[in-house]
Amino acid sequence: MTQHQNNEENQNINSKDFLIGSLIGGIVGASLALIFAPKSGKELRGDLNQGAHYVKDRANEWKDVAYEKSGEWRDYAKEQSQTIGQSVSEKSQDLSNKLKETKATIQEKMSKDEDPEKAAEEVAQAIEEAANAVEAEEVNNRNV
Repeated sequence: MTQHQNNEENQNINSKDFLIGSLIGGIVGASLALIFAPKSGKELRGDLNQGAHYVKDRANEWKDVAYEKSGEWRDYAKEQSQTIGQSVSEKSQDLSNKLKETKATIQEKMSKDEDPEKAAEEVAQAIEEAANAVEAEEVNNRNV
């Protein structure tokens, strides 16, 4: 994960913790205020009912925010998945082409009946070049 993704994740976790703490603190504070206030039973029940409706409304608002955020994360994950899949497909095609080229080079060298030692050196060099190209692509992908 990149540092930017870690920061976003930490910020989302902190926001979530803050919202949960605010909800719990609000409920506890409202309940204590209602219980210790000098009111009749009917007034107290009405206030408790009003407080419960307030909490319910707030919970629905937070639920909507959570659905919105989850939709954003789902879209982001889908986009990243497609990008990575496309990149992997391209890289595997490149690797396949390089292997075919190397195979053709090997077959060409073997068919010419050249010095086997020289042919082996050329094949080893071609394999090393292909491996270096693949490694360079991996480094580029990590940096992107």
